[in-house]
Parts: sequence; C-alpha cells; structure tokens
Amino acid sequence: MIDVRTFDSLGGANHGWLDAKHHFSFADYHDPKRVHHGALRVWNDDTIAAGTGFPPHPHADMEIITYVREGAITHQDSLGNKGRTEAGDVQVMSAGTGIRHSEYNLEPGVTKIFQIWIIPNKRGEGPAWGAKPFPKGDRSGKFVALASGFADDGDALPIRTDARVLGATLKAGETAEYAIGADRKGYLVPSSGKVEVNGVALNTRDGAAIQDEAVIRVKALEDAELVLVDAAEL
Repeated sequence: MIDVRTFDSLGGANHGWLDAKHHFSFADYHDPKRVHHGALRVWNDDTIAAGTGFPPHPHADMEIITYVREGAITHQDSLGNKGRTEAGDVQVMSAGTGIRHSEYNLEPGVTKIFQIWIIPNKRGEGPAWGAKPFPKGDRSGKFVALASGFADDGDALPIRTDARVLGATLKAGETAEYAIGADRKGYLVPSSGKVEVNGVALNTRDGAAIQDEAVIRVKALEDAELVLVDAAEL
C-alpha cells in the first residue's frame, strides 16, 4: 500500500527566514493521521534564507539526519563539533542523553534541506555527531545507504536505530529497486524529478508512505534524486 502525500497537502509555516513543510505532525501542525510511520517521526522540508538559521537548542533521545538538497548547512554543538555539509551530503546527530546544537545557513543563497528524525532503539548513550560526503555518481541507478543502524552498511553514517536512510539518482527511464520486506515501513521523497513508485506517480517533494510492499520499485519519469527511509515498526 502506498499513501501519497502531495507537497501541497503538507503542514508547515513560513517564518520569513524559514519556510518549513512538515510531512508529519510537528510544532504547531498536528494531523492525527500523520504522526509517525513506524519509527520515522519527522520529515521536514526546510528552505533557510541566507545568513539565518536555527540558534542553539537542545535535543535528546532522537536520531536526526540532515540531507542537504541545495546550498550548505553549518553545524556547531555542545560537544565542540563544527562542520559544514554541502548539497548532496549528509550529517547525523544521535542526540542520546542530550545535546545542544545550532544550524546556520552561512551561504550567499538559500539552503534547502530534508531533516529526518527517527526514534532510537538504544537509549542512555552519550550524544554523537558526524558528517560525510556522498557523491551522487556513486548512487547512480541504485539505492545507497547514507545513514544506517546496521553494521553491514559500513560506508554509511551510523545511527542508533533499526533503520536506513538511502539515496539514489536516476536518469529518465531508469529503474531502481529496494527489497524492504513487507513487515517494514518505507517513506520516499523525490528531492527532484518525477517518478513512479510501484506504479504510483510521485512529483518533486511529494511523500510516499509505503507499507505491506516487499519490494519498492522506482521508475524515473524524468531525471530524479531520491531519499528513502526504511524503518522498523514501533
């Protein structure tokens, strides 16, 4: 079953410096039918104006993955970590027992990100942060794990949950498959392009909540960049 959540149907708010769209209930947006999808709790589509960002604020007990769609985001946290993550690359933060961080767009133009929160299955551990480049050519025509709670995904950034965040780039007419298993939850968003997911059409920045599907088969109707979360049931 695939539940399409069109971009126009998403919750959100425009704060001037931040234009935020929410695939799931977040902040002042609440939809009882869109609270979580398995362990996936948040998928925010944020456009951040130049020279602005999120001042220091706390998190705990959440795995937070940031996929940069355009521009770059600069991170600083209470552990002393600092880093700049560019378009196509990924940063992860395991909030653990507690961390404070800031995220700013220090670039001359807008920065666009997907920020994804996944409920952890390990608690009581110290916080951690990491970032890594993922060249788009390495995921051409296939799904590649960007962040993962599985030890076998050695090239992915580690997260403390039974989940994967994957990326793929497809040329128009190309197809990629991911064997998720019918007992897991998938959520797929095209960062760019139009695709079909198991025959269901999806436009840029639409979301597809996937369940009871053993295989996710994506056909690109035009050049596309995809982000997919494979998450366990709660």
